Amino acid sequence: MATALLPDKLDPQRLAFDIDGVVADIMTTFIDLARERYKLHHLRYEDIVDFDLARCLQMDEAVIWEILELLLNRPDELAIALMPHAAPVLTRLAKENPLLFVTARDRAEPIFNWLIKNLPEASPTAIRVIATGDPDLKLDYLQTHKIAYFVEDRLETCFQLAHHGIQPLVFDQPWNRRRHHSFPVIYSWRDLDRILF
Repeated sequence: MATALLPDKLDPQRLAFDIDGVVADIMTTFIDLARERYKLHHLRYEDIVDFDLARCLQMDEAVIWEILELLLNRPDELAIALMPHAAPVLTRLAKENPLLFVTARDRAEPIFNWLIKNLPEASPTAIRVIATGDPDLKLDYLQTHKIAYFVEDRLETCFQLAHHGIQPLVFDQPWNRRRHHSFPVIYSWRDLDRILF
C-alpha cells in the first residue's frame, strides 16, 4: 500500500503543529548533549528508530532522562535549532493566522519562550502553545480548536487522531518510518510551504 498523498492545499486556520521533532530539531541537540556531557560518541541520529529512546539507544536510561529533562525544561537556554525552512513558513503563517502548537510537554512556558526567540519576526500574540503533559491528550485540544490537520512525528498519535477524524501529516523521522502507509508524509518544511501558499 502506498503512502497517502499530501493534500493540494490546506486551510491554515485548521492546521496545528507538534513541536519536538517537527518544529524543534530536539534530537540533534539530544545527541550533541550526550556526546559533550557523557562522551557517548557512538550515537547517530539514524539510530533513533523508536520514539522510546531506551529501546533503540545504547545508553543508561537515567542519562536519557537527564538529557530529556534539560531539553524539556530549558529549551531556550540550549542550542536547539528549528527544522530547516521552518522559520519562513511559520513566520508567514503567523502574519495571516495565529499559530497553534500542541505538545506533550507538561509546561508551555519554556517552549513558548524558545519559539519567541527562534521566530523573531512573528508576533508573540500570534503564537499559542498548549502543553498537554501526555501525547494521548492532544486529541481533546485539537477537537476543541476545530483542527482538521495536525503535523506530528509520533505514529501512535497519528493513528489516534485519524481514528477521530483529524488528518495527521507525518513529519518524516527515523522513528516513524514503520507500519504506516496510510498517512501523508511531510519530508521537509518545503512540502508544507508548497501546500500552504
